[in-house]
Amino acid sequence: MPSPAERLSVLPAYPFAAINQRVRQLNAQGHDVISLDVGSPDMPPPELVVEALNQSIHNSRKHGYSGYKGTAAFREAVAEYYQRRFGVIVNPETQVLPLLGSKEGIVNLSLAYLDHGDSALVPDIGYPSYSMGALLAGASVRWFPLREPGYLANFEELAAYVDGRTKLLWVNYPNNPIGAVAGADFYQQAVDFCRQHNLILASDNPYVEVTYDGFVAGSALQPNGALECGIEFISFSKTYNMAGWRLGAAVGSVEAISTLLQVKSNFDSGHFAAVYDAGIAALEEVPQAWIDQRNAVYQRRRDRMMSSLPEIGLSAQKPAGALYIWCKVEDEALDGAAYVEQALLNAHVSMAPGAMYGPGGAQYLRMCVCTTDDRLEQALERLQRWYSSR
Repeated sequence: MPSPAERLSVLPAYPFAAINQRVRQLNAQGHDVISLDVGSPDMPPPELVVEALNQSIHNSRKHGYSGYKGTAAFREAVAEYYQRRFGVIVNPETQVLPLLGSKEGIVNLSLAYLDHGDSALVPDIGYPSYSMGALLAGASVRWFPLREPGYLANFEELAAYVDGRTKLLWVNYPNNPIGAVAGADFYQQAVDFCRQHNLILASDNPYVEVTYDGFVAGSALQPNGALECGIEFISFSKTYNMAGWRLGAAVGSVEAISTLLQVKSNFDSGHFAAVYDAGIAALEEVPQAWIDQRNAVYQRRRDRMMSSLPEIGLSAQKPAGALYIWCKVEDEALDGAAYVEQALLNAHVSMAPGAMYGPGGAQYLRMCVCTTDDRLEQALERLQRWYSSR
């Protein structure tokens, strides 16, 4: 066989693929591994969303190609959501693009804008696809620090990371894996910074409706000038518990959406039309009360996990959003990867090592709240027994 493309030499295996392989091996050996790693909602989507899909499936006209830009009705529903939720007015024809989950759009944005010699500004603790997309495009990653307590970029410091070949700045709030959140002032600073330095502000916002303690998250497209330089990615995976449906959208700059479509239309042919119809039902019909009740379950699990951390050698700031607890390993003899490995082998609990989220995460690990209450209790009990017997 010919050798793989050179670009793969700098592209490691996707971290969760490796974790899943380890878990499958242990399960095959007869061990019962409890997963606290992947952020896949354990509760079902709203029933009305499932029913909308069911009705659409039985429409014989819904089984052909839906178009590279999806259906007009879906794009209009996304635009109406942005106006209703954020007060942001966008043209559904030129400023909204459906995605096969937001991950696809994140990687394709890098392919659309980055060449060899270009660079992307990526937080040193962040979703792996920001850096993986840049590497896949042959560009370089410029890691910038996110520091406690707020884990927000310092734009005065960030200016030193920019040169004439820097094109993208990634932001993500509520943050994966940290759970940190950002306000309107931060987003205005981000927009001003990107306009000053001729950058695309790429906002990954899949957790905008997963927040706690009364916090209401915003959009990076709300500040003045944002639609001139910004593109935002939303996902139905987390908002409506539709992870396997692979439905998301990009919203923002006319130029950025057009450029992303140029790449995307060569990769796929859009969704099954029934999925768009279900997405419309989610955006237009799911009541806020459903989201609040779902978030209350996550918040209860978050609080239970936070209370157990001192007993298992971990500490964390209480997250205000997203699905995760970003835990620091307090034992100086262990880093995040070693802790995760030992917990997997001895307690049969799977977590995500912090280093997979960037160079700032080596001493950390990520735990997820997407596990049923009974399995969560089992996992915490196992971790307590293992850690106390070390």
